Amino acid sequence: MKNRKIIPAIIGILCIAVLAIAEQNKGAEKIVLHGGNTGDVSFPHLQHQNVLADCNLCHDLFPQEAGVIDKMKAGDKLKSKQVMNTKCLKCHREKKKEGVKTGPTSCSVCHQK
Repeated sequence: MKNRKIIPAIIGILCIAVLAIAEQNKGAEKIVLHGGNTGDVSFPHLQHQNVLADCNLCHDLFPQEAGVIDKMKAGDKLKSKQVMNTKCLKCHREKKKEGVKTGPTSCSVCHQK
């Protein structure tokens, strides 16, 4: 009889622990991206997570790995300007047209020397 109560309790505790760990592992609040000659970009990662909710909107292109953008650039697998125009600026401009508060729509606002 005791086993019937203990096993579901253990399973419940394990489920809660797994969910808590998954919730904590959302990445850095801000990430500094190397922006080349135009200056580094302080990318508000947590803010994008909260607004977009779907991590795959960005992570279909960028694997969740520290330094991946620099690695992709070094291996000629990433053209920064192309990404900015097709992902970041496009999304910000679409949201602006919809009247939704959004991020910058010009390069100089993000790139800081």
